[in-house]
Amino acid sequence: MVDTAFEGRLVQELAAKSSGEIPTQFVQKEENRPIGSAPPASGVPIIDLRRLTEPGAGEELLRFKLALQTWGMFQVVSNEMPTAFLDEVRSVARKFFYLSKEEKRKYKNLTDDEEFKLEGYGNDIVATKDQIRDWNDRLYLLVEPESGRNLELWPNNPSSFRSLLHEFSMKTKRIANSVLMAIARLLELDENYFTDQMGDGTTFARFNYYPGCSKSDAVIGIKAHSDGSVLTLVLLDKDVDGLQVLKDGEWFSVLTVPHALLVNLGDQMEIMCNGKLKSPVHRVVASSQDRISLVMFYSLNYEKYIEPAEKLVDGEPKLYRKVLLKDYIDNLFQYLAQGKRSIDFAKI
Repeated sequence: MVDTAFEGRLVQELAAKSSGEIPTQFVQKEENRPIGSAPPASGVPIIDLRRLTEPGAGEELLRFKLALQTWGMFQVVSNEMPTAFLDEVRSVARKFFYLSKEEKRKYKNLTDDEEFKLEGYGNDIVATKDQIRDWNDRLYLLVEPESGRNLELWPNNPSSFRSLLHEFSMKTKRIANSVLMAIARLLELDENYFTDQMGDGTTFARFNYYPGCSKSDAVIGIKAHSDGSVLTLVLLDKDVDGLQVLKDGEWFSVLTVPHALLVNLGDQMEIMCNGKLKSPVHRVVASSQDRISLVMFYSLNYEKYIEPAEKLVDGEPKLYRKVLLKDYIDNLFQYLAQGKRSIDFAKI
């Protein structure tokens, strides 16, 4: 039996059948459409993690600091991630989305009675009837803690998918920890402040597929938002750019560096550092070519309370209240669906 209700939600299937016409639920309002090409975010630097900890790393540390304060993001290179390995991950991600409808449907994120599940293959929650949807499909999987992995939703086709995602998640975890320690030193906190907070946290992997669109200026790959994470690591498509970041009211295009990962701060980091560093607002624009990405979201445990570090509010106003992270995350997806910033939920 063909699951037509689920299939009708898939952007990849709609794009294949549309003959150039865009379904109305994807057509953006004029004010939300990308206008022309955005200038490159040339100030987003490439940071070598090894150099941050070496003697005489003053120049690299300064570039790191400016990147976080100005853009909230940077590109990172590490000997953990040779180019050949990153290309293999990109290849496997693309192969999954090129599988048959029947094969991908095994991992769907809707129950038979159309109840939405966070994990699985499909697209994001549709919160309201008049919601304008994003032009993408995704596969969303919990990777940490390992004991929480729902392997029934981890594809075994391509055959290397599971082992490659496990290896990628182990490597990115070490990179994320190194970045968190560097941020703690930058803020003059104990070096392990953030990694200790993350001790029993969660990591989700999100594989994104953006079908090519003949009217790409009328749709948006992912609407403007900031991440609800502590830290986000992104493997960008090697050939097709699409990520844009908002700075001083202007959109800038983040260009792919094939041998690097993009790192951006999330809302949880902005809260914990009392706004000294910002979680950047970003979006993904569509293209006439299809595009993939893999995003790793690092978060505190959902049962923890989150608030600014005491040392960072000493003598300064506290900008964010103490909130249970579960409550914050529960609001996150509803806020995202409505195009709102979920961090407003925590502001004093």
